[in-house]
Amino acid sequence: MIDVSNESGEQVDTQALVRLALFALGSLRIHPQSDLSILLVDEDAMTAYHKRFLDLDGPTDVMSFPMDELRMPDDHEEPPRGLLGDIVICPTFTSAQAPGNGRSNQEEMEYLLIHGLLHLLGHDHAEPAEREVMFSLNDRIISDWKHEKVAGR
Repeated sequence: MIDVSNESGEQVDTQALVRLALFALGSLRIHPQSDLSILLVDEDAMTAYHKRFLDLDGPTDVMSFPMDELRMPDDHEEPPRGLLGDIVICPTFTSAQAPGNGRSNQEEMEYLLIHGLLHLLGHDHAEPAEREVMFSLNDRIISDWKHEKVAGR
């Protein structure tokens, strides 16, 4: 189940985020009945999360809070099912950075949703090799999603 809560005060296409999350879970071979929470917050709330959990000042674009520490299965394994965790996104922060990334605000939130989901699945980008894997996977999922939308599926 994917739960979206928009507490940001901004107008966001939450159904598009749900559709993308379902697509990404399928692409990553995570059980479709795994639980995921997406929380959209304002900059004050994101600043508080950022300080409380990472001891960093100011808002950020996305944060992830894994629960069951699910991982992508190998080809011979069954898709895991459980609690993925929470992804927190700040739409006002993403709208400010979207133009610099050549994306609309919705596209930026979609990109960051996948970024957050990959963090929930244990990916990181602290080291160059990890960064390459994570961002390549992020880009592939977004590209596949765009093709899926164009094909009207």
